[in-house]
Amino acid sequence: MRIVLCYPVEARHVDQIRATAPDCEVVDAGQDGVAREILDADVFCGHAKVPVPWDDVVRQGRLRWIQSSAAGTDHCLVESVIESDITVTSASGVLADQVTEHAVALICGWCRNMPTFYAAQQRREFIRRPTRDLHHSTVGIVGFGGVGRRLASVLQVFKTRIIASDLFPLDKPDYVDELLPAEGLANLLAVADIVILSAPLTAATRGMINRETLRCMKPDALLVNMARGALVVEADLVAALESGLIAGAALDVTETEPLPAESRLWSAPGVIITPHVAGQSARRIDDMTEFFCDNLARYLVGEPLRNVVDKRLGFPVPTVGHVHP
Repeated sequence: MRIVLCYPVEARHVDQIRATAPDCEVVDAGQDGVAREILDADVFCGHAKVPVPWDDVVRQGRLRWIQSSAAGTDHCLVESVIESDITVTSASGVLADQVTEHAVALICGWCRNMPTFYAAQQRREFIRRPTRDLHHSTVGIVGFGGVGRRLASVLQVFKTRIIASDLFPLDKPDYVDELLPAEGLANLLAVADIVILSAPLTAATRGMINRETLRCMKPDALLVNMARGALVVEADLVAALESGLIAGAALDVTETEPLPAESRLWSAPGVIITPHVAGQSARRIDDMTEFFCDNLARYLVGEPLRNVVDKRLGFPVPTVGHVHP
């Protein structure tokens, strides 16, 4: 069996994988070699950020399992893979702590007006400016998987009212006031002071925040995107910000990455932008490798894998009591 890797592993991570599967060949392809090496892979773990000949991989008929090193699987779920018998598993929940930490940083930074104060610091200007409160606000979480649930558990300590929505509204924690079906998005948007996107990118969620749904939001609301940039129609968001339809946006992801220098988002009022770094962590590769090795051990003995993706939906389908790793 040949295992091909495409995430930033070190030698010790490769050794850990080899120790889990001592009879397998383990190849660290990296981004430069993945398009070539994946053609002869039985198992693939990673997230290719370069073009991969997925149709050729499927025709080859050798690849049996894809373990995404990201929570999202849109990078590999092309039609040929969806139609094939290749098993896909996600890393949902593996990076939930880091993404939650970054979301809280963005929200607190926006509420406490940190960009304004930082700019004032550069000018040595000591002037009080208005701030807002995260405490006692209503937070809407769109997508209640691993990240959404971790966000809710952390944000509850700010005495917030939490409303979430999900395609599978199962297992509502006590600290979540309402858990709505996906069709309840407009109701969530209408009452939330802060709207956090943590949904996967699928055909159903692409462009879900657009001119129509932005009009459902409160004029003093903040939109936070911790998921995928394409959940938001960027031109509609810019128009909403420039017209004052909503108060601001905190974005770790954008529709086009890197965000072009000419994008109006850079100068739109009330915007904080970070360059898709929410999942960064000193432990990220360790945690991902531990998760992969656990799943690999299961795979080798024929046990059920964790985070098996419904390839048509684009994410693992939760069941009562087992909604996240």
